[in-house]
Amino acid sequence: MKVFGFAGWSGSGKTTLIERLVPRFVARGMRVSLIKHAHHNFDIDQPGKDSYRHRQAGCTEVLVASDRRWALMHELRGEKEPSLAEQIARMTPVDLLLIEGFKWEAMPKLEIFRAANGKPPLHPDDDHIVAVATDRRFDIALPQFGLDEHDAIAEFVLEHCGLAAAPAE
Repeated sequence: MKVFGFAGWSGSGKTTLIERLVPRFVARGMRVSLIKHAHHNFDIDQPGKDSYRHRQAGCTEVLVASDRRWALMHELRGEKEPSLAEQIARMTPVDLLLIEGFKWEAMPKLEIFRAANGKPPLHPDDDHIVAVATDRRFDIALPQFGLDEHDAIAEFVLEHCGLAAAPAE
């Protein structure tokens, strides 16, 4: 399973970019999954729903299943957050596993940089950044793409990962 990350400050456009890239990978017949790092207070469940009530009652895990999807919610209840490697190990193998966030993890990743964020670029301090998607140019040796160069970015990711998937017919 090939793993490729997308790093950038909040509001840089990571989710939007990934949302544009995934259909390009899928159109090539690839199976793609994603791990997204979220802020500590996120919750995919809704107050009042049975699964929420079961977690609130003390269940460590609640699995909700239907004929279309399933979701497993695991309460850490004071345990430390699992490492990225542990989370990757839980995933069903696919052709390409995308990682959103985890900006300081040691994995090949594309930095998404938006000047209007007012935050410093990550690439000067991270040797694992292999390219930058940006709304300004940097004087660096890394490949750079405009934020809307979706086809070129998709090709770069596939080439970097060694995935020579043929286009869908």
